[in-house]
Order: sequence, then structure tokens, then C-alpha cells
Amino acid sequence: MRRILPLALMFLLLAATVQAAEVKKQLPGDPPLAETRKVLKTAVIKVEAQGVPMNIAVVDAGGNLKAFMRQDDAFLGSIDVATQKARTARFFNMSTAQLDAASQPGKELYDIEVTNDGLAIFGGGELLVKDGLIVGAIGVSGGSVTEDTNVTKTGAAFESVKKNE
Repeated sequence: MRRILPLALMFLLLAATVQAAEVKKQLPGDPPLAETRKVLKTAVIKVEAQGVPMNIAVVDAGGNLKAFMRQDDAFLGSIDVATQKARTARFFNMSTAQLDAASQPGKELYDIEVTNDGLAIFGGGELLVKDGLIVGAIGVSGGSVTEDTNVTKTGAAFESVKKNE
């Protein structure tokens, strides 16, 4: 009996170690960091072409911050706005511009921006979609709504970046 107990404990420990090694730590669909960097790189190219310093946030499929970049001289207040735009797009599976249209006075989602600890419901947040699956979102702030939206649309086109590199 004394010999069996240590062997049984060793077997259980080995089984637990093997099982733990098989657990995936990344959610299905979450973009790997390398792809997230490509999204940022693509967005930065557009930001530099526009000449307006911006903050860029990328969230994963769960709406958690995955990557962030603040350009020199970008507004400090836009740090939170960029992150909120990305989270808002992911939380509702639509661009923040689409949510803005649905949340105007008299519309079905009026006042939705006060939910979820605050939402950003104006252009500058876009979904990241890969092979038909939402894998995250990008949010940009620092320029006009049009400038922010141009950058997010460019960053969200990361599929073409992957094919070219």
C-alpha cells in the first residue's frame, strides 16, 4: 500500500500537468499580437498621411485592450476615447458610426451611451473581421470624426496587410 500511494500521486500529478498543457489560453478568434501590430501599422500609415496626431486602440474579441499607440502630441483626453470607441464597436458588433445613427433622439437606442460604464457613439470605432469572424475592434481618436473614421477603416482592412507581407 505504501508503494501504491506515491505512484498514484505521481500519476495524478503527471495527468494534471499534461491536461494543463493542452488548455488554450487564447480565445478562438482573438488576433495574435503579430496581427494586432499589423492593424496598428496600417492605421499609422493613414494617420501620418492625414498629418493629425492620434491615439489608436485595438481590442480583442472579448473587448479587452490588446494594443495601444499614442503618437507624439496626440490629445491626452483621446486616450480613453480611442479605447472606448474600440470597446463600443466590439460590444455591439457594429461600427460606432452605425451605433451613432441608431442612438439619435427618437431612435430605438437613444441614450445607450450611458450604459456599460460609458460608450463612445460617434465615428472612429470599427470591427476587425477575419474569415467572417469578429476578432476584435479598432478605435481611433485625435482628429475630426471623419479623420478618425478614415483611420479605423484603414486599420480594419488588415486582411489585405496580411496578404501583402
